[in-house]
Amino acid sequence: MTSITPPSGLDPVVAARLKRSADGLVPAIAQQYDTGEVLMLGWMDDEALHRTLTTGRATYWSRSRQEYWVKGDTSGHVQHVKSVALDCDADTVLVKVDQVGAACHTGDRTCFDADVLPLGQ
Repeated sequence: MTSITPPSGLDPVVAARLKRSADGLVPAIAQQYDTGEVLMLGWMDDEALHRTLTTGRATYWSRSRQEYWVKGDTSGHVQHVKSVALDCDADTVLVKVDQVGAACHTGDRTCFDADVLPLGQ
C-alpha cells in the first residue's frame, strides 16, 4: 500500500476515530454472527471499511496483492455483513457476517481450525 491513501467515502467522523498501523490498515476480525465462531482476520483501510459498510459484503485490503478483495468474489464463499463495530480503542474492526462456505483460503471453515496449539499442564 502506498503511503498516500486516496480519499475514501468513509464517514469522516469514523475515519477520524480509527487508529491505523503505519501502513494505514486496521485488523478486521470476521465472526459468524449467530454462533460467535471466529472465522478469519483480514485487513482494512478506510475505503475497504467504507465498501463493507455500504455494500453489505466484507471487503478487505490484500497486503500481498496490494488490491481490494471482496470475500467470495472468486471462491463463492461470501461474507454477508450483519454488523460492524470498532473495539474500545478504535484500532480493530469486528465484522459479524453470515459466512457462506469456507472462510479460510485453505478450504477450512475458519482460519483457526487446522493448527490448535496444546496447552501446558
